[in-house]
Amino acid sequence: MRIGQEKVVFVTGYKMVKEALVTQADNFVDRPYSPLSERIYSGNGGLFVSNGNMWRVQRRFALSTLRNFGLGKKTMELAICEESRFLLDEMDSQKGEAFDPAGLFIKAVSNIICQLVFGQRFDYADHNFQLMLTYTSEALLLEGSIWAQFYESFPSIMKHLPGRHNVIFRNYEFVCEFIRKNLDKHKACLDPSNPRDYMDSFLIEKQNAHDPADGFTDDNLVRCTLDLFLAGTETTTTTLRWSLIYLVKNPEVQDKLQEEIDSVIGQSRQPSMADKPNMPFTEAVIHEILRRGDIVPLNVMRVALKDTTLGGHFIPKGTRLMPILHSVLFDEEEWETPNSFNPQHFLSKDGNFVRRDAFLPFSAGKRVCLGEQLARMELFLFLVCLFQKFRFSGVEGVPFDTEGIMGVTRTPRPFKIYAKAR
Repeated sequence: MRIGQEKVVFVTGYKMVKEALVTQADNFVDRPYSPLSERIYSGNGGLFVSNGNMWRVQRRFALSTLRNFGLGKKTMELAICEESRFLLDEMDSQKGEAFDPAGLFIKAVSNIICQLVFGQRFDYADHNFQLMLTYTSEALLLEGSIWAQFYESFPSIMKHLPGRHNVIFRNYEFVCEFIRKNLDKHKACLDPSNPRDYMDSFLIEKQNAHDPADGFTDDNLVRCTLDLFLAGTETTTTTLRWSLIYLVKNPEVQDKLQEEIDSVIGQSRQPSMADKPNMPFTEAVIHEILRRGDIVPLNVMRVALKDTTLGGHFIPKGTRLMPILHSVLFDEEEWETPNSFNPQHFLSKDGNFVRRDAFLPFSAGKRVCLGEQLARMELFLFLVCLFQKFRFSGVEGVPFDTEGIMGVTRTPRPFKIYAKAR
């Protein structure tokens, strides 16, 4: 742990991060003030940067509603497997040519959250759908750039200046307008006795008597939906991209993964979550991709609600806290070979899957990733479907870059792969 300027504490290592996020979860549950978030969310709103009663009510409502519409259920499995068929068909249409999988992955993954939120999927060729995904990815990349840092430090000046920081706000406004158009459609055909998705459920709940601080307004519905898109699309898409990189770079792991898929499922039957307990190597590979991929290395800032101590250091009320998830996933005291891609981190000597306490890619505590359960289901089903049908390889003489690009997430640099039908 080290203390930075302006009373920012950088918390590193599994033990310290766990103490902050789990042991002292109540004290470090709130987000500090952020000029960038203030402008995007117009104050205390949404699911990720909101605080207090609004955050508690909206998080609880989102979790229960998403469960009602299939999260963790067979219906969601079927939706993911159906979407995987569209994805596989698109890969098949490349006819053996090298292609960049990023665009296909983000469309497939986003369509899952679209079904939960809007009750529909979008055709991959839909222009507005493509624009929404492009603008979302660009905004998240810029949020991790120097432009966003300048805005956070000098908002009163930067809001009057030209620059890439303005692209963040423009892009999110486009995405919010896309959401508003879908909201208008939902209002026009709302049946209070038969909610179809998260948006319907929110509108129905809005009709009940609520304290304004609960956040059941049209504007906050747009912000919450924006957050669900960000959580439900970017991180899982990025993880799937890293999965191809690491499994092409480690062909022996790809071989063993496909052997397990063939022995448990075969090459014709669609996978099911019921297969997962019988596929320890596949489970270990997915966990190692999430660990080594280091998708959200910095987590999101917290603030101390009262004076406390952390690891023996005094932390005064109002201190901002940055839990560094990268330091947990690469902690040399917790991982045998932290800097290598090694699925054995999650396997016992007899080949059984082993859970590791320091596996925290989804964060921990009361602000643990809202979409963790969905992400785990998507990663298993999408990855098994992909490697059940295709053998992936890289372009000869073109090495993969494993350093990545830092934004809000750590994403791979653009790359091309071959997908050869097995």
